[in-house]
This record gives sequence, structure tokens and C-alpha cells, in this order.
Amino acid sequence: MRSATRLNTETGRLARRFFWLATCATLAAQQMPEGPGREPVQRVCSGCHDLARSFSLRMDRDGWKAEINKMIGMGASGSEQDFSLILDYLAANYSADALPPLNVNKASAIDFETRLSLKRSEAAAVIDYRTKHGAFKSIDDLKKVPGIDSAKIDAKKDDLVF
Repeated sequence: MRSATRLNTETGRLARRFFWLATCATLAAQQMPEGPGREPVQRVCSGCHDLARSFSLRMDRDGWKAEINKMIGMGASGSEQDFSLILDYLAANYSADALPPLNVNKASAIDFETRLSLKRSEAAAVIDYRTKHGAFKSIDDLKKVPGIDSAKIDAKKDDLVF
């Protein structure tokens, strides 16, 4: 009897959560602009993400491409054509206006993830290093963070300020 009650409670929680996720996905979809790529974004991305929250990132094309590649690496499933349409759609409808330079001494972990295409662990390492060693003074200081891919830093060096 006790396990049946527990199962019903867990089932109820899952049902409420599913309903909430479906509702959020529906509302986000209703607010999405029409255009090529809308359907693959809804189908591929809404399975794991609250679309409205995801779109709030407002990245340039390179940022969206890096984000999509990260999601593919984490198991997102879709065809190559789906991901190409998704990139075009996001870049056209949710692009960043000219992004200001990234101040590496004030940036949050999510800023490092989205603007430099760092993994979550790399972004956390940058924050930890900055906390322990003080402000970065140059790109060379930033490259001293253990476990950071210097190529990612070099690729965005013109977008960084210290």
C-alpha cells in the first residue's frame, strides 16, 4: 500500500512537470517568429530547454554555432540539415546587437561559456583562478588558467578587455 501511494505521488509530480514543460514550450513556440528553421528549433531544442530562456542569450552567429556544437556534443539529436536551419534561424531572429567587449575581470561564468565558447568546467576554472590570483591584466594572464583551450581565447581576443 505504501509503495503504491509513493508511486502515485511520483507519477503526479512527473505529470505536473510534463504539463508545465509542455505549456512553456507551447508559449515559447507561439512567440517565435515565423521562418525557415522554426520547426527544427521547436522539435530539437524544446526537448531539453525552455526556449524563451535559451533565446535570451542573444548571441552572434559564431556564438550560436558554438552553442549548437556544444549541444550536439551533449547528445542533441537532429540531422545536419536541422542544425544548419537552427543556426540560420537563431542567428537571424535572436542575434546579439553589437556585443560590447567582454570584461574578463567582471564576467560571470555564463558569459565565458557563451562569449568564449568555454565548457562549464572551463568557465568555472576562470572564475576560480580570478578569485585566487586577482584581476587578469592581459590575455597572457587569462591563458595561464589551467585546462583552458588557448585557441578559444585567441579566437576571441579582439572581444576581450581587461
